[in-house]
Amino acid sequence: MISDPNFSRRDFLKLSALSLGGLALRGFPPPSEEQDHNPLRVGRITVDRQAAIYEEPRFHSGIVRWLLQDELINLYYPLTPVEGPPYNPLWYRVWGGYLHSAYVQPIEFRYHKPLMAVPESGQLAEVSIAYTQAYSYSQHAGWAPGYRLYFETTHWITDIVTGPDGEAWYQLTSELTDYLVYYVSASHMRPIPDEEITPLSPEVPFGEKRIEVSLQGQYLTAFEWDQPIYRARISSGAGSTPVPRGFQTPRGEFHITSKSPSKHMGGVQASGAPDEYILPGVPWTSFFIFESGVAFHGTFWHSNFGLQMSHGCINLNNKDAKWLFRWVTPAYDAPIADRSDWDVRGYGTLVVIE
Repeated sequence: MISDPNFSRRDFLKLSALSLGGLALRGFPPPSEEQDHNPLRVGRITVDRQAAIYEEPRFHSGIVRWLLQDELINLYYPLTPVEGPPYNPLWYRVWGGYLHSAYVQPIEFRYHKPLMAVPESGQLAEVSIAYTQAYSYSQHAGWAPGYRLYFETTHWITDIVTGPDGEAWYQLTSELTDYLVYYVSASHMRPIPDEEITPLSPEVPFGEKRIEVSLQGQYLTAFEWDQPIYRARISSGAGSTPVPRGFQTPRGEFHITSKSPSKHMGGVQASGAPDEYILPGVPWTSFFIFESGVAFHGTFWHSNFGLQMSHGCINLNNKDAKWLFRWVTPAYDAPIADRSDWDVRGYGTLVVIE
């Protein structure tokens, strides 16, 4: 963030182009062309030393080695052995053995040309590679590494600058505050077009939509006119005490109160490590208990849907969370007029949790 109000954007770009001679950027090699991506299926390990490669696709077989957070692993093919576990039986064949899917985020590498301009209201975008290193900037300290932003997390682009490598970078502004600003390579972000987030089934009357959540079965079902139209596996809150005193998702009837396509959850210290609960860019968030921060949202720190895993929220894979975000009311209308439209609030769709 540029702290000096007299420090112009032209000065910023000039200093950015000069960069810091010794700055080492950890990243991935540039692609040969736009939309280039790895044809292999690749998984990112989301936690440190909790996932392992096993000799056989079962937890009681020998361990080949433990894996580190953000390791990238080629996934040869999926399998679902009878040993399960029943709540999430998906495994992957990998080099040297077998890997359970609980802490694997399937990812892609897709690169993009930078936008020519950014709307005054901001441009929603998602990370399109395994992860990208965000940097902060100040006149006194220069460029400094901050958050690590992960595949399919969503963020608001608010400007285009010259980054520390002399290339186009996006300025990202958190929905928490205009003072929380960071920068990433433009090639690592996919701008999300308005038509991709238009409301689903807007013709269905307000009272004819509802979501039913089964905490025992760990799934949700969306209904229109009492007909089930969508079902998804979930991970609800862990523990035996409901929020806000504990982490268990509360039972009862609620309504969607607000929606945000990008939400910073947890603390703001610049690490982005899930075990520290610092989660910038949580995608497709639909709150139903706003006071204690309980919501449906996408998840990039685990894939263990079918087992209680959260701090009280309903974790979904990003595809399911995006569908739900578009389907529930209040409607999120794009294009937005200004930054006050980054979230929408109102008395929305009924949520029944049993």
